Amino acid sequence: MFGNLKDKLTKTRETFKEKFEEFLRSEKSREEILEELAESLVLADVGIQSTEKIIQSIRQKSKKNDSFIVLKKILEDEICKILSQFPTYFNLNNNHTVIMMVGVNGGGKTTSIAKLAIRYKKEGKSVLMVAADTFRAAAQEQLELWGKKLNIPVIKGQYGADPASVVYDAIQSFKARQSQLLLVDTAGRIHTNTNLMNELEKIKRVISKEIEGAPHETLLVLDASIGQNALTQAKEFLKFSSLTGIFLSKLDGTAKGGSVISIVDELKLPIKFIGIGEEEKDILHFSPQEFARALLS
Repeated sequence: MFGNLKDKLTKTRETFKEKFEEFLRSEKSREEILEELAESLVLADVGIQSTEKIIQSIRQKSKKNDSFIVLKKILEDEICKILSQFPTYFNLNNNHTVIMMVGVNGGGKTTSIAKLAIRYKKEGKSVLMVAADTFRAAAQEQLELWGKKLNIPVIKGQYGADPASVVYDAIQSFKARQSQLLLVDTAGRIHTNTNLMNELEKIKRVISKEIEGAPHETLLVLDASIGQNALTQAKEFLKFSSLTGIFLSKLDGTAKGGSVISIVDELKLPIKFIGIGEEEKDILHFSPQEFARALLS
């Protein structure tokens, strides 16, 4: 995992690399190093609030004559500490597990569902997907194409149908088939739309009524490549009460991977999975320790 993640974080790591090499060659004081380190964090899209917290912590835990190598180790520990605030384990019920995926259109939601589907199919679970985004015909077609590629059944409804009723029908099929994992794709037309949040709550109520304790996970899919703008999207979706974690998509090839830190720090939600490419295999369970190492190694 480490080698793969390190490779995908190359662009973000390069944001730090030039400064790190400069620090190692310089005779700068700790305060000068901390000022420039703060600038590097902001450039990597860590965010002002989280950057200030990290720098303040390094200042408290370091000594005036500490070398940059020591400061860098404290930095890695601080990043890991922020990312480890919340458990990243995935809640899978032994019998019927329902995973609900939410997020704006274009954020990689449908592809992320396919990645989860094939991951758990390979682990031996029987998987069913439901296309509950009935307002965008392309969304249903996209999930259906993934279903055919992965040989995983997809339940869908008519264009414009009530999403909650489509989910209800899917749950009945899910039970009849005795499948183990149901992945629910939802609409994400406009993240500021109150009606969308109400629609998501309705879907959640239908799921809860039909399967006790479900949905077992509700993941917000965020596009890592848009950096701090992902926070703006996420804060709207926090109005939807049942979020349990984040699936961070499109982490590969972006210089804004530092946004991972502020997303966890400000949203108070764990990142549970990351997408590191376009293929269905390009998915990793999120590890705070591995991420911090890959970012700074």
